[in-house]
Amino acid sequence: MMGRTMLNDRLRADSDHKAKILIVDDEKINIDILDGLLKPFYKTVVAKDGSQALKRLEKPPLPDLILLDVVMPGMDGYEVCRRVKNNLLTREIPIIFVTGQAEERHEALGFQVGAVDYISKPLSPLITLARVKNHVELKRRGDMLEQMAVLDALTGIANRRRFNEFLEYEWERSLRYRHPLSLILMDIDFFKRYNDHFGHAKGDECLVKVARAIAEAMPRTVDLACRYGGEEFACILPETHVDGAGIVAHRILANCRNLHLPHPRSDAGELVTLSLGTSTLIPAHDVCREDLIEMADRALYWAKNHGRNQVGQYSSGGA
Repeated sequence: MMGRTMLNDRLRADSDHKAKILIVDDEKINIDILDGLLKPFYKTVVAKDGSQALKRLEKPPLPDLILLDVVMPGMDGYEVCRRVKNNLLTREIPIIFVTGQAEERHEALGFQVGAVDYISKPLSPLITLARVKNHVELKRRGDMLEQMAVLDALTGIANRRRFNEFLEYEWERSLRYRHPLSLILMDIDFFKRYNDHFGHAKGDECLVKVARAIAEAMPRTVDLACRYGGEEFACILPETHVDGAGIVAHRILANCRNLHLPHPRSDAGELVTLSLGTSTLIPAHDVCREDLIEMADRALYWAKNHGRNQVGQYSSGGA
């Protein structure tokens, strides 16, 4: 009893930041037991079969953990697990099998298809809570370490590695759901001259302030601002048409101007400014992510060759 009480107290300490758990089982009584056990500590979502579970995984926010029954009509738990692990969008979600099949070969198969743990029925509430908590914490720690690895050390926004990962993720999602995907590439105008005039310490301060101005122009949590390299920045805008990309780009342009950072050696004005290029398309099998980048690069090149301190736009594919 003491162990259960202490575990509950620790779980409640994290209740302000509830993890999301997907419960998959074809028996209502099993769903009710797990849902009742976990709901005080986690946000729970249920699915009554494998097909419904995969439907639940089609759109974000994705669950932090899946509790998956093995024996279900139609698609069994092993096949659901295989599909989750073979999908770029869902493969990092940990899966715990919850089943009455206690034979060693069943447990071994569960691990082979990608599960992280195995809970046998009938359920022990204490053991179930403890194992769920452990895997949620492991997932969060992994997410934190991953977050640290994908942040730019100077500016605090995402780095080039995160840009590549996020673009791959959103490209696959947009391809599946036929959503438009937009990209903005941008450079600080005549930044080398700024560094030469003020020194690299002031140049670093400028980069930090510009990065903040870019991030503040993107209020949606689904968007990503990153440092693309040197004085180059990029923004990925999921489910965004060409007009929306233009609005964000002009907001970034205005935010940068409003920093009022003097740049006496710029040919684009007296203040630090940006040149931006946007691209938008609806992903298809006959185009690739690099096409989106090339389109934005062309638009950026146009902005630079037409006086800088402005936005160039490029769209394709009915976006």
